[in-house]
Amino acid sequence: MPQIATFAEIEAEFIARAHAVVWCNCATIDARGRPRSRVVHPYWEGATGWITTQRSSLKVKHMSANPFVSLAYVADPFRPVYVECRAEWDGDLATRRRLWDLLKNIPAPLGFDPAAVWGDIGGPENGLVRLTPWRIEVNDFSHAAGPPVSKVWRA
Repeated sequence: MPQIATFAEIEAEFIARAHAVVWCNCATIDARGRPRSRVVHPYWEGATGWITTQRSSLKVKHMSANPFVSLAYVADPFRPVYVECRAEWDGDLATRRRLWDLLKNIPAPLGFDPAAVWGDIGGPENGLVRLTPWRIEVNDFSHAAGPPVSKVWRA
């Protein structure tokens, strides 16, 4: 049975695990209502996640039609983290500049230079997907610390 937790109770562990794993699976829903998975590189600031991308990407098209996504961080299958989110395009240049500068100054593999991937920061195609979770589940099934633990936060 999962333990219900406040965000403050899971925040440090959630962000530490997500940022250590770096890449996660992201499932969207296509125009025919079918799931589609891909690997993405979110950066988390508290309970807000950010994905650098381009407006014409398939994931953004899917999110525009159905803004709900499911993320799975599963580098260690006994310690997975699941995040259910609302995803929205954010093309604001000031926000993009702040996040791009932040990512450029964080050590790899979490940090990277978005301009090297996406080109000009001011390009109309470039932007961010803002992730707003309504549910985060942090699990430990390793038995290293005793019985299995599943902590769930809901917005």
